[in-house]
Formats: sequence, structure tokens, C-alpha cells
Amino acid sequence: MEDAAVIRVLIVDDHPVVREGLRGMLESADGVAVAGEAGSGDEAVARAAALRPDVVLMDLRMPGGDGVSATTRILAGHPDARVIVLTTYENDQDIIRAVEAGAAGYLLKDTSRADLLTAVAAAVRGETVLSPSVATRLVTRLRTPPGGSLSRRETEVLALVARGLTNAEIGRELFISETTVKTHLLRIFGKLGVSDRTAAVTTALDRGLL
Repeated sequence: MEDAAVIRVLIVDDHPVVREGLRGMLESADGVAVAGEAGSGDEAVARAAALRPDVVLMDLRMPGGDGVSATTRILAGHPDARVIVLTTYENDQDIIRAVEAGAAGYLLKDTSRADLLTAVAAAVRGETVLSPSVATRLVTRLRTPPGGSLSRRETEVLALVARGLTNAEIGRELFISETTVKTHLLRIFGKLGVSDRTAAVTTALDRGLL
């Protein structure tokens, strides 16, 4: 594979053994290269600025600035980066905070190597990636009573998803931020009782919402 197609990943975790394990998983895959590592939030921000990775695998709770704060700071200086939170924590507040900070995904550390690599590739394509249990929690949190309808903006967002646009492209089309697009999608998932983009489009079509 040509170098231009290689996805460069920055690993952020305060435990060296976790970073070593992730490095081994990533470097054994075609098309992925580990650009560097960081052991704290502050170091992650500095390393991201210097290395300009495509994807940042971000631990949530670390000394020297937590993962949410680091995500906000990294994306402020490097908006094209895709940050995937990789943590052992899955409480609602952590998930919402991470998504609102601009994270492209939220995975748990028991995620398989295959699912991790799939998530990295999906994030680069502009997709939102969630562990199944995290998706379930979000759907439960955001679900509205049966019969709840999509707002005009949510319908617009979903129509563009149906056309195959990425979150970034939808944001440009509607003149809203990519983070706002993600928030709309999460609310759409909750209202429709689904956990991914394809199911959202299919369900909306079945219900005559698109």
C-alpha cells in the first residue's frame, strides 16, 4: 500500500502496557502506522500538534489533563484529526461529554482487534463509531416516546446521510459544525431506536420519514 494511504495513529494512554498492546495490534495491520504515543492529556496535545496524526486513540482518564479536555484542544488545532475514545468507562456522562467535545467514536478497551481496525478506518471516512454497549446506552438515553418525530433539521441531516455524505460533508452542506452533525445523528438514533447510520436511513424510509 502506498504511504499516502496509510492511516497514522497516535496512541494516548497513561499505562505503558496498554500502549504497547495497542501498538502491536495496529502495527500488525496493513495500511496503519503508529505515528507516536503519549501518556497524558497535555502530552497528547503536544504530540498531536507535532505529528498531525489521522486518528488519535484517546484514553479518557489520565493525569495531566483528561481525555475529553485533550480531545477539545487537539481538534481546536487540528480539526481534520479523528479522535476515538478508548476507555474502560461507559457511563452516560462520559459518553456525552466525549461526543460533545468532538470525538468521532467511543470504544471500550475490550474491543477486538478487528473491530478496532474497522473503527479506525471508519473514523477516517468521517463516520461515528461506537461500541455496541455504548450505542445501546445512547439510544436508551436519547429515545423519545413512541411516535416521536424527527425535527426538520434532523430530517435534513438524515436525508444527506441517505445520499452517502460523511459528517464533515453534511456539516458543510448545512453550514453547521461536524460536532453538531454528530449530535443530530445521536438524537436521530435515539428517536428511531437504532444504533447506526444505515439502520437509521432504512427505518426512516420504512416509516415514511424520508
